Amino acid sequence: MFNFHPIILSLLMALSLTSCASDGPADSFSYIEPDPTDTLEAGDLIWSDEFTGTGSPNSNNWTYDIGHGSNGWGNNEVQYYTDEQKNVRVENGLLIIDAVKEDGQWTSARVKTEGLQSFRYVTVQVRAKLPEGSGTWPAIWMLGSNIRDIGWPASGEIDIMEHVGKNPGMVHSSLHTPSSYGNTHNSGQKEVSDFHEEFHVYEAVWTPDSITFKIDGDTFYNYSPSDKNFETWPFNNNFFIIMNIAMGGNWGSDTQYETGGMKNGIDPNLNQVSMEVDYIRVYKN
Repeated sequence: MFNFHPIILSLLMALSLTSCASDGPADSFSYIEPDPTDTLEAGDLIWSDEFTGTGSPNSNNWTYDIGHGSNGWGNNEVQYYTDEQKNVRVENGLLIIDAVKEDGQWTSARVKTEGLQSFRYVTVQVRAKLPEGSGTWPAIWMLGSNIRDIGWPASGEIDIMEHVGKNPGMVHSSLHTPSSYGNTHNSGQKEVSDFHEEFHVYEAVWTPDSITFKIDGDTFYNYSPSDKNFETWPFNNNFFIIMNIAMGGNWGSDTQYETGGMKNGIDPNLNQVSMEVDYIRVYKN
C-alpha cells in the first residue's frame, strides 16, 4: 500500500511508538521454531471459512475494528467502521462487506482474525468480487501478530489484494518491511478488467524463502530477498488476516471529487458498494 494502513496510527498511539523501525528489535531476527507435533503436509488445508449460514460472521474466526480510527485510520479515510449487519454479514454462502452512505456519511466494515486465527508459511486463497466506483478502496491483507508488541513496519505487512476505484481494473499486491514500506514498498500489479462483475481468486504463497502473488493461479509478483534479515524479511512469525472496504483516503481519494482540502474524493453518485467473498482457504506450505 502507498500509505500507512488503517490500523497503524491507532496502534502507534496506543503503544506510544514513535518509530517502529528504530524502537523495534532491529538487531534481532525473530523466528518461531516449528511445532514438532505438526503432522500436516504441504498442500493440506489447515483453515477455511466458506461463509455458510446467515447473520454475523463466525465469531470463532472474525472480530472487528470499530470507529474512525486516528487520522482516518492513518490514511485520512472517511468511513466509520461498524460491526452492524448493514455493513457486514453472511448470506447466500457469501461474506458481504457493504460501504453505505447515509446522510452524507460513510460506514463500512473491517473484519480480522487477530487473536483468533494466525498463520505462518501458508498459501492464502480468497475468492472475491470487488466493489466498483471512484473513491472505493477494498483490501485483503495480513499483519504480523506481534504488531502490538513491536509496531509497524517491524511487524511486516502482506497485501494480498488492493484495488482503488479511481484506477479501475488494476489490482495491487504489496509487501511492507522495515527497509521498504509506505511509498517505497515492494509491489506488483495485474489488470483484472471484470473485477466487479466476476469472482476471482486472490492468492499469496508464503514460504520461508519467498512470497508469491497470484490471481486465478497466474503469478505476477514474487518477493525473495537474497539477504534475509529483520529489515528485509519480517515474515518468520505468525500473521492474521484482514478484509475491509475503505472509502477515500490518501490513496483511494479521487482528486476531482475532493472538497475542503480533505482526502474525501468519492464519486457523489455512489450510495452503497459491496465486496463479496465466496471463501477464504489457508493451506500449509
